[in-house]
Amino acid sequence: MNAALFHVAKIVNSSFTLKYYMTFFVDYFGLYGKSTTFAPMKFVFATNNRHKLEEARAILGSSVDVVSLAELGCNDDIEETADTLEGNSAIKAHYIWDKYGVDCFADDTGLEVKTLGGAPGVRSARYAGEPQDSARNRRKLLHDMQGETDRTARFRTVVTLVCNGVVHTFEGIVTGSLLTEERGSGGFGYDSLFVPDGYTETFAQLGEEVKNRISHRARAMQALADYIKSNL
Repeated sequence: MNAALFHVAKIVNSSFTLKYYMTFFVDYFGLYGKSTTFAPMKFVFATNNRHKLEEARAILGSSVDVVSLAELGCNDDIEETADTLEGNSAIKAHYIWDKYGVDCFADDTGLEVKTLGGAPGVRSARYAGEPQDSARNRRKLLHDMQGETDRTARFRTVVTLVCNGVVHTFEGIVTGSLLTEERGSGGFGYDSLFVPDGYTETFAQLGEEVKNRISHRARAMQALADYIKSNL
């Protein structure tokens, strides 16, 4: 028996949240007399980073409606106080679930450089200190890597999904090496310094289509997408 799934949104503080607290299964044949196309599932991505949102939407596709924090109406500064990527990812996802009760996911990503003992790691976004500045982070990394011959590095992304109160974790890793100077104008963060294994160009040079297929975040998001499509 085909059925259409409808969600009821709750109005909180005069603004729509995506808090789904009632779910109805309606017999579609009895109501409409023909088959239907289900509305995409909604998940809040605990970020307002435009690059991350675009990447996630491209990977998850039309079957998933990815909602930003701004679209949710959340303007809170969620503090990332953990000392691991897993911890920070979980903090953000649990914050949204606990406050709004909506299905959500969050990520944390770090560049881990072998010679630097895994640094900048969980501090990647603020490697050069506050305020967060990607250009300063890159300059500091180039300074710290001066004279180093082993330039092996990897990007690692951890995604935490909270769905119906149940937590799931996904990971994506891409290995490569660091250049001694920046190349390319695309991407963001450390992309202009990182050449993934098997390629001769940096993430900043490869373009979004290639990066969305091979990157650390792409792999973590693809694992998330596969789980959603298979289990939800």
